[in-house]
Amino acid sequence: MDWLKKRLVEPLLNLLRQGLAPRDLALCVALGVGVGLFPVLGVSTPALTVLALTLRLNLAAIQLVSYAIAPLQLALIIPFMRLGEIVLGSTPQPMTISAAMELLTEGVLFAIVTLWDAIIHATLGWLLIVPVLIFVSYKILVPILLRLSTTLRSEKP
Repeated sequence: MDWLKKRLVEPLLNLLRQGLAPRDLALCVALGVGVGLFPVLGVSTPALTVLALTLRLNLAAIQLVSYAIAPLQLALIIPFMRLGEIVLGSTPQPMTISAAMELLTEGVLFAIVTLWDAIIHATLGWLLIVPVLIFVSYKILVPILLRLSTTLRSEKP
C-alpha cells in the first residue's frame, strides 16, 4: 500500500494541488484505467498518448495510472479473451499468459499471427466491459475529486 500511495496517489494529489481541474483528473484516471486494461501489450501507451494530446489531458497523469494498473492488465487478458469467446460462441483456446509470453520470444509478428483469434476475442471482451467501467469510474471520481480539491485548497497557507 505504501508503494501505491507514494507512486500513484501522492503524484495525483500533487496535480490537484497544482491546479489540475478535478474533472480533468477524473477523466485521466478513468481513461488511464480503461485503456490501460487493453488486452494487447504495447497498445495502451500510444493510445493513451494520442487520447491525452487530443483531449488536452494531463499526459503524466493518464500514463501514471496506466502503468500502475499494468499487473491488472496482464491478469485480465485471459478473462477478456474468454468473454469474447463466449459472445462469439467460439471454442475456448488453450491459452495461458506464460504461453503467450513464450511466443513473444519468437518475435512480435510471429506472436500476433499465432494469437490473432485470441487477440480478437480479448479485444471484444474488453470492448464489452471497459466503456461502462470508464463511464462509472468517471462519475464516481468527479464528486470525490471536487471535494478533495476544495479540501486541498483550504489547507493552503
